Amino acid sequence: MGVSVNKRTKMRAKPGPRLNRRKYVELLAEALPTVITSEEEYSRMIAIVDRLAVRREPSVEEERLLELLSTLIEVYENEKYPIPDAPPHVMIQQFMLDRGLRQADLVPVLGSRSLVSEVVNGKRRPSKMQVKNLGRFFGVSPELFISLD
Repeated sequence: MGVSVNKRTKMRAKPGPRLNRRKYVELLAEALPTVITSEEEYSRMIAIVDRLAVRREPSVEEERLLELLSTLIEVYENEKYPIPDAPPHVMIQQFMLDRGLRQADLVPVLGSRSLVSEVVNGKRRPSKMQVKNLGRFFGVSPELFISLD
């Protein structure tokens, strides 16, 4: 009836480095994270995230602070700068424009020239494999290329 205590403890994942509360509180006191309500606060948080993100071997406390600040920034950006849903072909066209690409550059990603033309011009939806390839090629979430209708 049930698993023995020894077996249960062996099945648990080994804990990683422990959070040093004192160090974390010091980092919090320095950063003063709060719900972002202004561009100034947003810029301040971005600067802190930029400093933390480039550390070679961040401490557990720095990783936690980075996660917290990233979440606050994401919430602010989603409220302040919502990204409208766009059809896949519009997203592809924008990524191509941003990167100075031509349709021919997408042949290895989508298939033949005719397939590229149809997908880029919205005459055909990208297949599941093409969606994955587009995400990998542009370095973004494949979900951006999934049609919502």
